[in-house]
Amino acid sequence: MKEAFGGVQKIQYEGPGSKNALAFKHYNAQEVVSGKTMAEHLRFSVAYWHAFRNGCGDQFGGPTRLMPWDDGTDSVANAQNRVRAAFEFFEKLGVGFYCFHDRDVAPEGASLAESNKNLDAVVKVLKEEQDRTGVKLLWGTACLFAHPRYMHGAATSCNADVFAYAAAQVAKAMEVTKHLGGEGYVFWGGREGYKTLLNTNMGRELDHLARFLQMAVDYKKEIGFKGQFYIEPKPKEPTKHQYDSDAAACYAFLQKYDLVDHLKLNIEANHATLAGHTFIHELEFAAANGILGSIDANRGDLLLGWDTDQFPTDLYDTTFAMLTLLKMGGFTTGGLNFDAHVARESFEPVDLFHAHIGGMDAFARGLKIAAAIQKDGVLADFVKQRYGSWDSGIGADIEAGKLGMKQCSEYILKKGDIAPNSSGRVEMLENLINEYI
Repeated sequence: MKEAFGGVQKIQYEGPGSKNALAFKHYNAQEVVSGKTMAEHLRFSVAYWHAFRNGCGDQFGGPTRLMPWDDGTDSVANAQNRVRAAFEFFEKLGVGFYCFHDRDVAPEGASLAESNKNLDAVVKVLKEEQDRTGVKLLWGTACLFAHPRYMHGAATSCNADVFAYAAAQVAKAMEVTKHLGGEGYVFWGGREGYKTLLNTNMGRELDHLARFLQMAVDYKKEIGFKGQFYIEPKPKEPTKHQYDSDAAACYAFLQKYDLVDHLKLNIEANHATLAGHTFIHELEFAAANGILGSIDANRGDLLLGWDTDQFPTDLYDTTFAMLTLLKMGGFTTGGLNFDAHVARESFEPVDLFHAHIGGMDAFARGLKIAAAIQKDGVLADFVKQRYGSWDSGIGADIEAGKLGMKQCSEYILKKGDIAPNSSGRVEMLENLINEYI
C-alpha cells in the first residue's frame, strides 16, 4: 500500500530550541521523570474516530479534510486500508496506543450478523498491524448512539428489543477488544438520558442501565476478559440530560447498583467543562474516590456550549492533571487518549501530526512541571500544614469516630471562641505555580 503520509518521517525529540514544526520540543519518550519514562507516565493514545473517521463537517457545512487513504466508500476493503494508514500514523507519531468504537473501524451491515462479519474482517488487519508495530489497544467500545435504532437510547431505550440489540453489539465489541489485547473497555452513554421528562420513566431507565452493566460484568467473566471497565461522564449533548452527567453522578450510580468494584471512570476534559466543572475537579473527585482510570485528553471552547473536542494546549490543565496522576501513582490500565479532532480549517494530512505533537508536548511539559512541584514538596507541605489540626487532638479523634455532637459541644463550650485559621494564601499559591510554569 502507498504511504498515506508520504514525506513525513518518524517524529523525533529535538528539544525546546528546535524550530522544526514536526518535532517534539518536550516529549522525549525515554526520558525518566519521577522514576518512570515519559512514555510510561503518559501512555498516549490516538482516537481512531477523530483521527481517521471525522472529516470535520459541522452543522453549517460538509467535511473539509483531505484523507487520501480513504476512497470514500463504506466497503470492508476501504476500512482495511484505513487501518493500515492509521498504523502508519501511529508509528510515525510514536504513540503506544489507540482507541476505537466498533463502527469506526468497520462498516455497519444490513443485520447484526453482517456487521459482525465486517468487524471480524477488519479486526484481522488490526491484529496484523498491532503485531507488526507493537502498538496496543488502550480500550475499545461500541457505538450505541449513531444508528437511528438508538434514537431513544440503548440500555435506557423504551424498546426492549433495542436493549437486547445493544447488549449483543456490546458482547461482540468486548470479544473483539479481548482478542486484540485491549487493556480496557469504555461505556459512554451517548443517548442514555432524556429529551423531556414528559415521556420518561427515569427510575426504570436507570434500573435498565444498571442491569445492562451488570450483564456486561457477567459476560466479562464468562469470556475471560481481564481489562478494566470504564464509564465516561458527560452531562448533555446529544440528549438534554445524560445519566452519566459527571463524576459524582457516576459514583453515586455505581454505589447504588453495587458496581463500584467493577468500573472506574474515563474522565474527559471537555465533558467536565460542559458539566460546569473544571477538568481538574473531575480528576480530583475521581482520584479521591479511587475510581480514576483513564483520561480523554482534549479541551473545549469556554465561550461555546457544545463538545468542540479541541487538542489540549493549556499548560495549567496539563500540569494540574499530571499532579493528580502523580499523586495517585499513575495509570495502571488507562492512559491519555486524544479524543480530539483538528480544526475544520486544518484540512491537510500533515495537520494531524501538528495537532498530536502539540498535545503530547503540552502533557510532557505538564509532567515535568508537576514532577518538579512534587519533588520540592512546597505545595504538599502547605496543604498538610493547612489541615494540621486534624492530625492530633480533637481533629484526630473526630476522624477516628471517637467523638459525637455532644463531645464536640462540650469541647467548644470549654474552649470558648476560636481564633481564625491561617490564611489560605490563594494568590501566593497561584504565583508559585506560575514560577514553575
